[in-house]
Amino acid sequence: MATTSYDVVIIGAGPAGYVAAIRCAQLGLKTACIDEWMGENGQPSLGGTCLNVGCIPSKALLDSSHYYHHMTHQAKDHGISVKEVAMDVAAMQKRKSKIVGMLTRGIDGLFKKKGVKRLIGTGRLLGDGKVKVMPKRGSGEAGQLLESRHIIIATGSHPISLAQAPVDGSTIVDSSGALAFGKVPQRLAVIGAGVIGLELGSVWNRLGAKVTVLEALDSFLPTVDQALAKEALQVLKRQGLDIQLDARLTGTKKTESGVQVVYQTANEQRQIEVDKLVVAVGRRAYTQGLGAEDVGLALDARGFIVTDGHWRTNLDGVYAIGDVIGGPMLAHKGSEEGVALAERIAGQAGHVNYDTIPWVIYTWPEIAWVGRTEQQLQKEGVGYRTGVFPFMAIGRARAMGEVVGKVKIIGDEKTDRILGVHIFGPHASELVSEAVMAMECDASTEDLARTIHAHPTLAEAMHEAALAVDHRAIHI
Repeated sequence: MATTSYDVVIIGAGPAGYVAAIRCAQLGLKTACIDEWMGENGQPSLGGTCLNVGCIPSKALLDSSHYYHHMTHQAKDHGISVKEVAMDVAAMQKRKSKIVGMLTRGIDGLFKKKGVKRLIGTGRLLGDGKVKVMPKRGSGEAGQLLESRHIIIATGSHPISLAQAPVDGSTIVDSSGALAFGKVPQRLAVIGAGVIGLELGSVWNRLGAKVTVLEALDSFLPTVDQALAKEALQVLKRQGLDIQLDARLTGTKKTESGVQVVYQTANEQRQIEVDKLVVAVGRRAYTQGLGAEDVGLALDARGFIVTDGHWRTNLDGVYAIGDVIGGPMLAHKGSEEGVALAERIAGQAGHVNYDTIPWVIYTWPEIAWVGRTEQQLQKEGVGYRTGVFPFMAIGRARAMGEVVGKVKIIGDEKTDRILGVHIFGPHASELVSEAVMAMECDASTEDLARTIHAHPTLAEAMHEAALAVDHRAIHI
């Protein structure tokens, strides 16, 4: 079998892998990217989980369901009279698939434009800088042998399964299955009140499903600032989500009409019957077919690839980035690692500041944050000051009819350096970028307070919260 040489071989074409491939090619490195993902149409599809069954399709459905909910519940507040609003789920799903297709084909176009060699199949490590491309079973294609000075593993993650609720792809589904329902289930249960569970539950709740969310923890969104998390919980419950904490799944049983879900609370055992059950309890590293054990690639106790501060594994010339190494399982985190690693391979000084990675939960209102929470700072013994400002006092929010939520800014008690920004409100996903920029520049709350913000905008809530740190907010 002939061997083809590259400067860099990347296994996986999700947000970490495809971005790394493009940046490597930009830097003049001969680059190949191996990926096995198959799209809805059964054809190879770049972009990994994020573009195919994650970030993009979920946001498409969230936006569609938001528009529907707005027309049926809020349009009248704007003087808009709408009769006989109907949701065409098939059309909604078709739109979602069209968006996914456009973006995944776009990556293919970028690969061609930048000179990245796309290889379809599974990349298997052979050691000594060699990778075998294993073609999809039944394709009739022969395997290929590659050699490279640098091999980047970016194989991502896949949903965690539960023995009590085996996924069948029909009645009991994972997050991918919940994005593909052909009709709105009358009764839906979601196991897990994390980012994925809340977003998927919100989609189908807005469209009319009776949604029950079961969370094993006794606290809601423990990584979120708890003042905002408590407010978000009450808002989501008012929207119709039945969120039950300290509720551990103990079993499921198929019925003629759906599935019976049995769970244990602090006081009693309960059961509900639903049409569909979504298992959304997190994700784990995907290393299947990689040949990790054969070449001695080090994995930790949870199955993540072990790396150092520069994404190097224990094997010479082999690196890993993205979900497969753990940490925040966020597309933008993986992408930035891909850029930084490519630059380091090219002799530059690539770097990722993990302290300024933004997080977003795309419920409505959205929840977004960057930096540390009050709870973390209290545990660390760090002195701080806070400024909080509600959207109800923002003119633009009033005009939009979106007054729920607030902005909280945390500054160091001594230096005034911004330590964290937490937002629960409309378009929080967009507003948080200002906070990320400020923290990247080591800005103080005073810097943000002295920055002129356009009026009327939602971003004025950031300005007022910064002023509030020093007890000088204007509009409250």
